[in-house]
Amino acid sequence: MVRYIARRLIYAIPVMIGILVVVFVLARLIPGDPCTAILGEKATPEACARLNTQLGLDKPITTQFVIYIERFIQGDFGNSIRFSRPVSLILVERLPTTIELTLLALIIAVAIGIPAGVISAVRHNSAIDVTTMIGANIGVSMPVFWLGLMLAYLFAILLKDTPLWLPPSGRLSAGVSAVPFFEAWGWNVQPDSKGFKFLEFFANLYILDAILTQNWALLGDTLKHLILPALALSTIPMSIIARMTRSSLLETLGMDYIRTARGKGVPERLVVMRHALKNALLPVVTIIGLQLGGLLGGAVLTETIFGLSGVGRILYEAITARDYPIIQAFTFIIAAGYVAINLLVDISYTFLDPRVRLQ
Repeated sequence: MVRYIARRLIYAIPVMIGILVVVFVLARLIPGDPCTAILGEKATPEACARLNTQLGLDKPITTQFVIYIERFIQGDFGNSIRFSRPVSLILVERLPTTIELTLLALIIAVAIGIPAGVISAVRHNSAIDVTTMIGANIGVSMPVFWLGLMLAYLFAILLKDTPLWLPPSGRLSAGVSAVPFFEAWGWNVQPDSKGFKFLEFFANLYILDAILTQNWALLGDTLKHLILPALALSTIPMSIIARMTRSSLLETLGMDYIRTARGKGVPERLVVMRHALKNALLPVVTIIGLQLGGLLGGAVLTETIFGLSGVGRILYEAITARDYPIIQAFTFIIAAGYVAINLLVDISYTFLDPRVRLQ
């Protein structure tokens, strides 16, 4: 198993290098330039030349790439053209929002999708099966932006005076503040000290910070603000997971060893849960990994509708502003997340299928 994992890690290295190159090239291929985006269409050539010199965009493309790689190796993503701030600080502020939203959406999708798929497979061709698959088809076809607006309208306006009311936008309510856990614990960490960004990143994960500081008001308010966007974002992966679980489990239930287990008198519940489901989960785990990567990079509409300042929203704004450092850094982080998730999926195979451990 160690050799299997090591081989997957080695395979990931050229992929990451390729991502660095592709991200750098694609950022430069976006129509337009930072000068026009920042100074406007009427910017003079002289003003553009000064700005390009200031940003280092007057250098040959190969020189820019070498500088980009040198900074990346040192952990420096450069400064944002639009915000004139280090991109690493913007990452620390924005990435936790997307991570919380993505994980909560995936939890909802898995918690509903897998049981729905199992029930649908066990009750094959029944009314429950037909109803579940109709719901899954509707869910996978429903536009996220429309569903988000409908959820906000329902829970924030129609249910305004009921206990079911949920906030339609933002990350925290007025008056609710998050105290970083390292401050609550009395750690003397200065903003310019080594490791501050690392601690600040985890402190900006408000759910984790609320648990660490036992700030239950913060935890409840954070979850309230995340429920609607997470529901909207989870609809498509939930439907895909339910359909894949049903299909895989139906195929597994037709295997010879399942018929043998039934012939020996094993209770149907144990046949499904102990013998069939574990083997049926291999393609489901693959789909879950792909959906997690898709959620991480595809939350632009959801974050925009619900007013969340996450990766997707700022990446869209950076593309329109031709903010190369933000585009490069955030796209690389998302792509690296895909690689890491696929690696975890490959590792999970060793626990689900003993044959993988022998490779």
